[in-house]
Amino acid sequence: MEPARTQVSEETLSCRYQGCSDICREGKELCFWHDPDADKTSKDIAGRLEELVELGRSLRGFQLQRANLEGIRLVRKGADPSVDLSNANLYRANLRGAHLYCVDLRAANLLKADLAEANLNSSNMTGANLLGVRLTGSRIEHVEWGKRLYQEQQLLQRHLSNAEQCRSLYMEGEEVCRGIRQSCEAHGLFDVAGQFFHKEMLLRRKQYPLRSWQRWGSKLVDLLCGYGERPFRVFLFSSVLIVFCALLYGMFGLSMGDDIIRLESRASWAANLSKFMDALYFSAVTFTTLGYGDVTPVGFSRALAAAEAFLGNFTLALFVVVFVKKMTR
Repeated sequence: MEPARTQVSEETLSCRYQGCSDICREGKELCFWHDPDADKTSKDIAGRLEELVELGRSLRGFQLQRANLEGIRLVRKGADPSVDLSNANLYRANLRGAHLYCVDLRAANLLKADLAEANLNSSNMTGANLLGVRLTGSRIEHVEWGKRLYQEQQLLQRHLSNAEQCRSLYMEGEEVCRGIRQSCEAHGLFDVAGQFFHKEMLLRRKQYPLRSWQRWGSKLVDLLCGYGERPFRVFLFSSVLIVFCALLYGMFGLSMGDDIIRLESRASWAANLSKFMDALYFSAVTFTTLGYGDVTPVGFSRALAAAEAFLGNFTLALFVVVFVKKMTR
């Protein structure tokens, strides 16, 4: 009697990646596109991805590390041209000359990816890892970079207490900002370049020890002018300094002819307000170094006037430099 033949069926499982409807064969739990161990270096990968996009398929979470996607065109026909590549792994992927207009790259891993000459206009890179990415000659108009870099999000999420690990992430973030800033400057996107320059300097400051003079000096420059990118801060600092010095002049006294201008607790609010306005006038004249001579300092007000005049000269020169820098762009 012949033994019964057993039928060996190919085991199939649904892909465990959220939102993926592919069937995984040979007992795998991830489909080809979501399997990090599957080889994506073949020449037909770019064409297969383009076909998926034409069919309206989402590319979310695709594992495309080291894939050769040079010149790929991820364009979807219809009212919504955006293609979902969020959370995709594009580590060291070759995307030279790729057409990625309006592509969703949120939280994607673009570590050391080559995006030279690529069209990234209107793409969304919020939370993407952009360390070492090449943007030479790429088009980056209207790109959504997000409020925080990937490295900054890691610092917030992981709550790192190790100073060296924090410093390493700050250094990576500074490198990312520098690369994006240089690319934006090359394309004339100076407003965006200014934003990334400010963030670059902020991340550099956080690499210094907490109590070092470099960190506090950098913080002072940020407060004064935002590293040359915030002219309004110079104006705000000037206004606060003038008002503060006016209050001190009202306390220590000023001389106007035979009268002494000094705020007094027993005087009426109207009288003190009039005296404060005189002190405010003297403070503004001293700050701008006009020196009309109708009001003169007495006592400790003399030292205060000298200090305010020095700060006024410095602040006015700083404002001119920052303002001209912004306007000449």
